[in-house]
Amino acid sequence: MMDLTDRPLLITEQWRESPWLIYVLGILAALLAGWLVGTYGMLGGAMLVGLPVAIALLLGVLIEPKIGLFLYVHVSFLIGFTRFLPPAIPLGTALDGILVLSLLGTFLNGKRMDWKQLKQPFFWLLIVWLSYTILEYFNPEAPYRPAWFYNVRSFSLSWFFIAIVVMVNPISRKDIRLFLIAWLAWSVFAALWGFKQQYIGLAGAEIRWLAEGGARTHILWGQLRSFSFYSDAGQFGSEMAGVTLICLILFFEGKSWILRITYLVLAFILFWGFAVSGTRGALFVLLAGFPAYLFLSRNPLNIIRGFLVAAPILGILMFTSIGDSNYQVYRIRTALRPTEDASFLVRLENQQKLKNFLKDRPFGAGIGTSSGAGNRFSPNHFAAQIPTDSWYVQLWIETGVVGLTLYLMMLTGIILLGIYKIWQLNDRTLSTLMIALLAEFIGIAVVSYTNPILGQFPTSTIIFINSVLFTTCTRWDTPKTSHYANRN
Repeated sequence: MMDLTDRPLLITEQWRESPWLIYVLGILAALLAGWLVGTYGMLGGAMLVGLPVAIALLLGVLIEPKIGLFLYVHVSFLIGFTRFLPPAIPLGTALDGILVLSLLGTFLNGKRMDWKQLKQPFFWLLIVWLSYTILEYFNPEAPYRPAWFYNVRSFSLSWFFIAIVVMVNPISRKDIRLFLIAWLAWSVFAALWGFKQQYIGLAGAEIRWLAEGGARTHILWGQLRSFSFYSDAGQFGSEMAGVTLICLILFFEGKSWILRITYLVLAFILFWGFAVSGTRGALFVLLAGFPAYLFLSRNPLNIIRGFLVAAPILGILMFTSIGDSNYQVYRIRTALRPTEDASFLVRLENQQKLKNFLKDRPFGAGIGTSSGAGNRFSPNHFAAQIPTDSWYVQLWIETGVVGLTLYLMMLTGIILLGIYKIWQLNDRTLSTLMIALLAEFIGIAVVSYTNPILGQFPTSTIIFINSVLFTTCTRWDTPKTSHYANRN
């Protein structure tokens, strides 16, 4: 009887004696490489190199869904670089694919997932909102039903999928720290890119983007509003303000001076990133988020320190003209005087027109009828011709007063759940981080009245993940009697 240990050796010898299959595969691979390069040029070469990497990532995500979650975060930031890439590279579709693969990997590894987490109230809030947006597909007012798919992803579907992946996977405190580090690293890189645009110059692709229409809102009185690699200056400025808030909170709550100084330096870099964006409304991320932090901390000393820091800055901006010679400071100051701003008054006029249009449409004009999807699929529809200029206005147009009310109730419920969960925590380090995430969530929710950033990458990705973390944060808490358990 043949010893099975000899089988690999025999197979190897057979391949050596009959290597024709290797030659055929090599010829086919060479022909494929030649066809890709000949047809698509450098893009074909990149596809050839990237194919093995893509296969490895595919297998990695299916085996360990957390890999897919981190990949989703990174690609969310890369979306802004599409202005540098040929239209043939569908990064948006790739992002959806990564999320679906992460969800599939979660189901394939179902035995080690904590499915009981889906009983949390947070998840039921998402189910109610998702159900409403699905019913919106049948809205009789919608002029083109397939457009529904383009906006429902940012409205509810992506949030729902992310919630499942984050809630049931064995996410550890180390994973949360890695997520925070990745977020801060991308944000600092974005700030530096914005400085490059402002003080050194724009790349060719960025100049083309401005020439194709971006200049109308990004060059004001001859001054560039830096947009970094984000969709626009509005999102860039709001993101910078949000991460500034995170760093300030971690600075106030830091235990070591090395960490506190690091967070203070990062806060300065990120705040100036917000300043060069020229996004006035983004100031409300700080004006809403910082008081939220003081309230959540329930620490009188923090409240006093916060007041001593914030009151003089706010007073200078509101009651003096100090720094007006600097364009960025002047733009920030005008955010506190909205009634003197012509663009704000135009927004109010547009909202009055929408009020008249929607008074007989409680369920809105249908998902996908405004903003980019509306301009693409139903450009002659009234909803597509009115600038939204706000996430909540877009929801109001597409889902009506009923949908907007449901959405605001969901956001309020998420915030209240976050407060309740955070105040149950025993671990101070975990509590500080969750307070920072919730305060930033509140700031972004407020500023979304002035900019539609809650539905834009990467802000939406960060906000969706953060909302799951702070509403389920008690699963990482340490028992009151132990200072060492559950520290991974």
